[in-house]
Amino acid sequence: MEQYRTRPAQYGPRRDRPRPPLPPQVKRGAGGGPVRARGGPAGGGSAGGAPARATRPPGAQRRPAPVRRPAPAPAASAGRLPNPRLTGLGSGLFCAVVMFLLGAVCAALFRGSLTAYGVLFLPVCVLTALWVRPGDLMTAPVVVPIAFAAGLLPVAEGDGGNKLMGLLTALATQAGWLYGGTLVAGLIVIVRRVRLVRRRRTAAAAAGGRPAM
Repeated sequence: MEQYRTRPAQYGPRRDRPRPPLPPQVKRGAGGGPVRARGGPAGGGSAGGAPARATRPPGAQRRPAPVRRPAPAPAASAGRLPNPRLTGLGSGLFCAVVMFLLGAVCAALFRGSLTAYGVLFLPVCVLTALWVRPGDLMTAPVVVPIAFAAGLLPVAEGDGGNKLMGLLTALATQAGWLYGGTLVAGLIVIVRRVRLVRRRRTAAAAAGGRPAM
């Protein structure tokens, strides 16, 4: 009789291989599934189905807040008085042209009244002293007497060669208006000059960090 060999078992009991250790961020739940330490379930969502909010890394920098630009300056109102800045030459031309036109108006409407011409000379002197720019302040008291003489040409009596004599006579008789207008322009210029010097000293003291004297 043949005897059958008994073959030894080729396959023995399986040995469980050691599993690699889990990272510290992941833990095992009760059912064996991975559970994240932060942020909720492993699927990336919260218990209610909403996605988990990402956490900011400790070394990340915050985004700077947007800088608000200052609002633009409001436009000048229509009723505001004009405030031009004339150069020395511009102020002289302005005063001379205006006085010549006023002299023509006085000759046409007031029959060459020198008193009306002298009264109109005062506001022109004020405007000339106010509108000249700060760098040319000292030119205002110089140009107003010249403009006064230029405006007397349409008002002065006489024709031809006698026109010069009429101009000299008008200057002599209306010297009070001439001096008064020049004095007003000079006072305005002095006040503006003093304010300008004080403003510059205050700005220099503020820039240097010491109180203004």
